[in-house]
Amino acid sequence: MPGNADLALECAPAEILDQICRPMLNAGKQVMILSASALLPRPDLVDLARARGGQVIVPTGALIGFDAVCAAAEGTISTVQMVTRKPPAGLAGAPYLIANGISMDGLNSALCVFKGSARDAAAAFPANVNVVAALSLAGIGPDRTSIEIWADPAVARNCHQIRVESDSACFMMSIENIPSENPRTGRITALSVIAALRKLTAPLRIGT
Repeated sequence: MPGNADLALECAPAEILDQICRPMLNAGKQVMILSASALLPRPDLVDLARARGGQVIVPTGALIGFDAVCAAAEGTISTVQMVTRKPPAGLAGAPYLIANGISMDGLNSALCVFKGSARDAAAAFPANVNVVAALSLAGIGPDRTSIEIWADPAVARNCHQIRVESDSACFMMSIENIPSENPRTGRITALSVIAALRKLTAPLRIGT
């Protein structure tokens, strides 16, 4: 694969992340990773990119405001808090729900199914909250970024609210993503990848 491409786009099951990324990074190439949750326990991939002259790119995906978070991280961020609300079908089958006997069947009111760090959320919901993993990488890391995850039958979209407090700005961000054919993923995620790819070679580049 490295001999045929300068960049590989990962949008595969998280368990094969290494198979996609390592050959490219070893060759000093670029990889764009959508499975940000799978990247958190693999910091060695970033080390490999650094050592070989490669690059790991995590697109904005289903969130907004990464430019502001990255800018604030150049100073001091005190807190990053996120609340995610998804239709029950967008969380069904997650390992954490199965392990704890939490069923999405017949849910008729909002239920908070998880509170904790981005790192723990990424492990508990590896296919559902790549957004908070990416947010943590842009800001203060997966152990200091907190998240609440709600299953809410009253919403039809994947809703994310983020609050950031720092020494340069305090701001809140909110987005409601229309699900794709896969209820776990918003349509805007794919469009974000296209935008990120265009930005790599664009004559005019907007944003950080």
